Amino acid sequence: MDVQKSIATCLKKFATFNGRASRSEYWWFQFFYALVAFFAVIIDSMFVDNSVSWGPLEIVSTIILFLPATAVLARRLHDVNRSGWWMLISITIIGLIPLIIWSVAEGSNKKNRFGPPINLKK
Repeated sequence: MDVQKSIATCLKKFATFNGRASRSEYWWFQFFYALVAFFAVIIDSMFVDNSVSWGPLEIVSTIILFLPATAVLARRLHDVNRSGWWMLISITIIGLIPLIIWSVAEGSNKKNRFGPPINLKK
């Protein structure tokens, strides 16, 4: 899945927590999220007082992209046959390690309890 299709899919399914998401869909959206956050911080630092920890553009971009990012993580976990509730282990710092491992792992090629396999054109 290419960059534009990944971003469009994640924004279209912004509150869809069922189904599955491919690795490329997840990682391209995370890259997009990081770019938006980076540029929001840069723009905020040019126009907002430095004593403020979060600028208005950063707050707005985080609010807009938080739900799609959470939904795509749940769908990514479904692709590796894990419940989306596993993302709650990120509350502990050590819990980020299995989340990263699961997000880079190849999804199951068979139908699982979360839906049919993802068929990406190569």
